[in-house]
Amino acid sequence: MAGIALGIAALITVLSVMNGFQKEVRAKILGVTSHIQVMGFEAGLANWRDVIDTTKKLPEIVGSAPFVMDQGMLTNGQTPRGVGIRGIDPTLENEVADLGSNMKVGDLGALKPGEYGIVLGTELARALQTQMGAKLQLLVAPRGGPSITGMVPRTRSFTVVGIFSSGHYEYDLNLALINIKDAQTLFRLDDAVSGVRLKVNDTDRAPLIARQLGKTLAIDGYVTDWTQQNATYFRAVQIEKRMMFLILTCIILVASFNLVSTLVMAVTDKHADIAILRTLGASPATVMKIFVVQGAMIGLIGTLVGLASGVLLALNISSVVSFLEKLSGSRILSPEVYFITELPSEIHASDVWLTVTIAFAMALVMTLYPSWRASKVNPAEALRYE
Repeated sequence: MAGIALGIAALITVLSVMNGFQKEVRAKILGVTSHIQVMGFEAGLANWRDVIDTTKKLPEIVGSAPFVMDQGMLTNGQTPRGVGIRGIDPTLENEVADLGSNMKVGDLGALKPGEYGIVLGTELARALQTQMGAKLQLLVAPRGGPSITGMVPRTRSFTVVGIFSSGHYEYDLNLALINIKDAQTLFRLDDAVSGVRLKVNDTDRAPLIARQLGKTLAIDGYVTDWTQQNATYFRAVQIEKRMMFLILTCIILVASFNLVSTLVMAVTDKHADIAILRTLGASPATVMKIFVVQGAMIGLIGTLVGLASGVLLALNISSVVSFLEKLSGSRILSPEVYFITELPSEIHASDVWLTVTIAFAMALVMTLYPSWRASKVNPAEALRYE
C-alpha cells in the first residue's frame, strides 16, 4: 500500500509542478509576445488599419496594436550587442502585452515619435553596461539598392528612457523597444508596419481564431498564433512531461510487482485453508475471487492514500520547499537563475484521474496471477501431510 501510495503521490506532485512551470513561463512569454500576429511579407503590411478595424469587430479579440520588428546592433562605446528591435505604439501596446506593468524604470509613454528613445530589457541593459539617459548607437542593415559607396549600414543615436523586466531571460536579453514612427523611418517602411498583434479572451482558442483570420483577412501576408511562435519550447515541455510520466509510472509498476509477491506468499501460507475451502465445495473461481478482492483492496487503499497525499503535497509544495530551504540553509530556487521565488504548482484533474486509473488498473492486473495460482491448489496434495 505504501509503495503504491508513494508512487501516485510523487507522480501527481511532479506533474502538478510541471504544469505550474509551464503556466508561469507561458504567462511570461505571452506578456511579451502576443496571442496572434497578422504579419506582412518583406515589404510590410500596408493595410494594417483595415486589419485592426476588422478584428475589433470580432468578440474574441480584446486588443490590437501595430508593430515593426527587425534586427539591429546596439553599441555603448566598445560594447556591441545584436538585438531584436520592436517598434510599438505606446498608447496601444498595453492592449496586447504586459510590458507597461513590467517596467522597472521609466515608462512606455516616454517613447515619443521623433525623439528616438529606447526601452531595454534588464539583461540587455546589464550586458551593454548602460543606464537611464545614456546614449546608444543603433546600427541596422541597409535597405534598398547599393549607393555610390556600396551597401552601407545606417546608424542612429538613441536615448535610454526605460528598462523593463518580463521575467523571461531571452526577451530581457534580446529585445529593445522604440516608437513605431521612429522604427518606420529607420527601416524605411513609410506608413507600413511589420504586422498587427492581437490579444484574445481565451488563449487556448488562439490557434482556431488564427486559422479563421487567415481565411477571412485580405492581406499580403500570413497569420500565426502563440503556439506556432513558441512551438519548439512548448513541444519540448510536452515531451518532457510525457517522459516524466512514464518514468514515474515505473515507480507505481514496481510497487505493483510487490503486490504480486505479497499475494504469492499469502497463497503459499494459506495452502491448507484453500484446500479446506475446496473440500467444502468452493469452486476455483470462488477462490480466485477471494485473492482478487484482497489485491484490489490493497490497490484501492494505496491509490486513495496516494491521491490524498499527492494532492495535498501539490497544493502546499511552496511551503514544503520553503521549509526545506530553511532546514538546509540554502536556496533551492534561486531567483537569479529561475526568475521565480516560489515553486509553482497547478493540479490538472485529467492528470490526477489518469494517474489513479493507471495505478488501480496495474494493481488489479497484478492480482490475477497469484489468484489464478490459488485457484489451482489441489486439495489432496495440500492436505497430504496435514
